[in-house]
Amino acid sequence: MNLLIDNTQRFANMKEYIFQFCGLICSTSALVSEIILANSQCWRLWEFNNKVVQFDFNISGSLTRMLVHTPINSTWNKSSEFQYLQVLIAWAILMKILVLMFTSVAIKLSCMGDPFIEIQLFCYKMSAIILAVSSLFTLVTVTLNHLVDIYGQTTLDVSPDFPVKKEDIIKKHCTNVFPMGVLTATMSLFGVILFLCEMISLTVQSQVKAQCASKLAEQKV
Repeated sequence: MNLLIDNTQRFANMKEYIFQFCGLICSTSALVSEIILANSQCWRLWEFNNKVVQFDFNISGSLTRMLVHTPINSTWNKSSEFQYLQVLIAWAILMKILVLMFTSVAIKLSCMGDPFIEIQLFCYKMSAIILAVSSLFTLVTVTLNHLVDIYGQTTLDVSPDFPVKKEDIIKKHCTNVFPMGVLTATMSLFGVILFLCEMISLTVQSQVKAQCASKLAEQKV
């Protein structure tokens, strides 16, 4: 009986380490992906009438078209919806950093000789909740950006010194922001699942320890 309890406890500990490692990797990957997404230079890709400004070059008899990148700075007329999206993506990054802090505390506690399971459960619970809300923020940000730009009427206007005007737009292209945002949100949700599994594993581990203590007490009696 003691051997069975020891094997069960060893298996629970192994599952705990696996969930901790995978959850930490998912959270870190989601944070890195979120930062790359926020720093992306291609949230909006517009094609203007090239008769206004020529960006075509004849190189060795071949006509080459060059894409022009212009950062959105203070001279642009930022719409309220664009500012809301910037705030949401910033909050998503900060929340993922907070998740890493809670996860690090839980892992550090698990390395102690007598870990505080209740505190670990609290840390993983907070990590799961915050990561879920963060993934929702990311998904809402990229979805609204895509819908407003491609299918809606964006109020984002170009700067006065831009060589062409907004009325010269002839086509709007989809960018990699939307699929990357969906991928980031998916990684976050996968991390939430791992944290929930870790909470279940800790609960089982707590029950096994209680059974061991009960068996030892019975043997002493």
